[in-house]
Amino acid sequence: MAKAAETRRKALRDTLIDLAEAEIEANGIAAIKARPLAQAAGCSVGAIYNVFGDLEDIIIAVNGRTFRKLGQFVAAALNEQVGLPPTERLVVMSYAYLDYAAAHPRLWRALFDLQMSTDMDVPDWYLEELGRLFSYIDGPVQECFPKMSAEEVTLMTRALFSSIHGIVLLGLENRISGVPRDQIRNMIALILRSATGNTPF
Repeated sequence: MAKAAETRRKALRDTLIDLAEAEIEANGIAAIKARPLAQAAGCSVGAIYNVFGDLEDIIIAVNGRTFRKLGQFVAAALNEQVGLPPTERLVVMSYAYLDYAAAHPRLWRALFDLQMSTDMDVPDWYLEELGRLFSYIDGPVQECFPKMSAEEVTLMTRALFSSIHGIVLLGLENRISGVPRDQIRNMIALILRSATGNTPF
């Protein structure tokens, strides 16, 4: 009996995540509302809160999926470019990041639109997915800067990620402080090659 209840609970959880993911992809996180979600899932509003603490927890679950898919997308891009020097691997990964963000803009934005900070009680699995994404960057950074300590590599990884994210965000949103979309790749390459001591372009 308990096993059957847990199976139903897991099935509802998966359904709610699927529905929320589709809604975010179509309309962004502001569109996530309890009543329409319950109606689409064929359950009561109360049933949602028996599975998730609140709607934010559902968005976190969707974001965890997005981080995993983004990481897989980046890894696939790397696997197609075997043997590149570390700086060029960083460029390839950044291009993949740009391509994923352009293809799934609302899911990508949801990763950052949800207000999460280091003092929040973030699920371990969520941090693991985020850490896995950063680990793809750590390797090439360590190769580019072999004298750096592990702490410095972590800091450089975050610095490069923040730089590329800013370029992508400003470019895709056509902000006045960004660059035209057809120049985003050039700017990414310029920043990464300059930061790692390689001649731009």
